[in-house]
Amino acid sequence: MGSVALNRHVIGDEVSLASIAEQVATIARKNLAPMAPAIDAGTVYPDELLHRLGDVGAWGSHLPKNGAADLRCAIHSIAALGEVCGATAFMAWCQNTLVWYVANSTNPKLVAKFGDKFSTGQILGGTGLSNPMKSFFGIEKLKLKGRKVDGGYIVKGALPWVSNLGPNHFFGTIFEREDEPGGIVMFLADCSDPAVSLQPCKPFLAMDGTGTYGVQFRDVFVPDDLILADTAGPFVKKIRAGFILLQAGMATGLIRDCINIMNEVDPPLGHVNRYLPQQPVNFAELLAELEAETMTLAADPYNEEESYWRKVVALRLRLGEASVAAAHAAMLHCGARGYLKSHRAQRRLREAYFVAIVTPATKQLRKMLADM
Repeated sequence: MGSVALNRHVIGDEVSLASIAEQVATIARKNLAPMAPAIDAGTVYPDELLHRLGDVGAWGSHLPKNGAADLRCAIHSIAALGEVCGATAFMAWCQNTLVWYVANSTNPKLVAKFGDKFSTGQILGGTGLSNPMKSFFGIEKLKLKGRKVDGGYIVKGALPWVSNLGPNHFFGTIFEREDEPGGIVMFLADCSDPAVSLQPCKPFLAMDGTGTYGVQFRDVFVPDDLILADTAGPFVKKIRAGFILLQAGMATGLIRDCINIMNEVDPPLGHVNRYLPQQPVNFAELLAELEAETMTLAADPYNEEESYWRKVVALRLRLGEASVAAAHAAMLHCGARGYLKSHRAQRRLREAYFVAIVTPATKQLRKMLADM
C-alpha cells in the first residue's frame, strides 16, 4: 500500500510486520497470480495457499497486545493479495475477521482452543455476520434462533451465504434467543458438525472459488466452549470497526491494480485515452488519500468515539465507490482488449462490484450515515 512504512515489531519475535506484508506480497506475485483466473471461475479453492500465508504470519499481525490493536499490517497484506486477486483478498478478510472475533472474546476456553489455530492458519474459516450486521441496522431480521440448554444452546435456521468455508472450517455468527426476548449470542459454528450442512450456491458473477455456501443449522448443539459472547451487543460494538476496516485492503489492492492496468495500456493507447475524463494519476492521488485515512483509523480500532465510528463508515463507503470507479476507468482505458475474457480488466470490474455490495454494502453504509 504505497510508501506507508510499518516499523513496529511483533513482541517476542524478530519478524517485523513490514516483513510479513512483504512475504505476503511475494506469495501473491509468484504463487497466487497464476491461480487467480481459476479462483475467479470457481475451479480452485486455494486452501493450501491460505495455509501457507498463515505460515508467514498473515493471520496474526492484528492480535491485540496490552489492550491495544493495530490493523495496519493485516490491511497491507490483504491489499497485496487484492492487487492480484480480489477473491483471495476477500478470503483473507474472512480469515482475519475470524481471528479478530476470537482475539476479542472473553471466553478463556474458546481462546485457548482456537486462538493460535486460527491465527496461524492451521484451521481456516470465515465470518457469518452479513445477516446480523444488516439486522442491527433494521435491514433484515436475524435468521438463526437459539435456546439455552444444559451446557450450551440449541441453534436452528439458515444463512444464505458464508464464505471461506469447507468441511473442517469454522465461522463466527449470531443467533437470537427464543427463550429471552432481545437476547443475542455470538458463537463459533463448526462446519464438521453433522447437524450443520453446507449447500453449494448458484454461480456468482465473480469470485466463485471463495468457498461460499449456504449454511443450514438443524438443531445444532453449540457448547459453551464455542460461545464468543453470551451478550453479543457490546462485543459487536467492540469489533465492528475492525470488521469494516479490514475490508479496506480488498479495495486498495484492487484500485492499485486498476491504476497498473491503465498505465500498461498507455504506450499503445495513450494518444486517445488522454481524452477520457479519469486518468491513472487521478486515481493514484485518490488511492494515496484513502490509504492515509485507512492507516490512521486502523491504528486505533478500539476507539469508542462516535466521530471515529462515523469516519470508519464514511471511509468504507468511499472505498467501495472508488473501487467501482477505478475498475470502470480501467475498462475504458483498455477498450476492446479489456473486453476479452483473457484480460484481467473485466475480472477487476466484476470484483469491484463485489467490494461495493459485500456487507456493509453501499446502500447500507449510506443508511448508516443517514441514521447517524
